[in-house]
Amino acid sequence: MDTDNTTPKTQPNNPLHGITLQTILERLVEEYGWEELGERVRIKCFITNPSLNSSLKFLRRTPWAREKVEKLYLKLMRK
Repeated sequence: MDTDNTTPKTQPNNPLHGITLQTILERLVEEYGWEELGERVRIKCFITNPSLNSSLKFLRRTPWAREKVEKLYLKLMRK
């Protein structure tokens, strides 16, 4: 029986497994820019004085916002 809890588990049904929030946000900003990203996901940190660091802090603390960003990323990746 493997009791090593430090080994990451694979998640074959999770398309976001192994992709960091920073990578997701950087890709979305690259694709849409801050202005359009703020229109697609109405989050203040994307609209008012947006920055990668402030947006990451907000998204890490706010599950509903992170979920919206992740859904937009998945939609982009399906193109």
